[in-house]
Amino acid sequence: MSKVVRDITTSLDGFIAGPSDMSSSNILSGQGHRMLQIGIALFVFSGLEGFAIPRLPVPLLGRSVHTLSGLQGVMILALGLLWPRLHLGATTSRIAFWTYIYSSFATLVPFVLAALWGAGNTTIPLAAGAARGSALQEVIINIVLYSAAPPFFISMALILWGLRIVTSQSQGG
Repeated sequence: MSKVVRDITTSLDGFIAGPSDMSSSNILSGQGHRMLQIGIALFVFSGLEGFAIPRLPVPLLGRSVHTLSGLQGVMILALGLLWPRLHLGATTSRIAFWTYIYSSFATLVPFVLAALWGAGNTTIPLAAGAARGSALQEVIINIVLYSAAPPFFISMALILWGLRIVTSQSQGG
């Protein structure tokens, strides 16, 4: 039984790691660095956006944007530090990276739009309260926000897979 599992793991490692482990390592390192930059940029955005909270149509939504962007900054910084340790190939790491980045911004942007428009009651009622925008605004918030979930789960599954313990046997050596 263990030989079968080892053969399957070796096959998956070859599929996910791709032909060049060194290029994967460089890609992972670069993506991790980019995540650190994005995380710091989100902190700067959160700080600057904090000044706008009282001037927004729905200050409670503004506070939600402030909190969410700070939380996402922390999450992306943590993933950026973790990223070079993942055991993923070049293609898989790109998929994990871009699906996570998309998911983060597809979550944040609808909150920003809702705060600017004074909308969002149909999708984010706890943050928006009674604030309801036009039908088009509500649909935009809804579509963008709900589009964030599938990429998030894809990225988390790939990251979890990349955190597996790789033994010398499964690396082919």
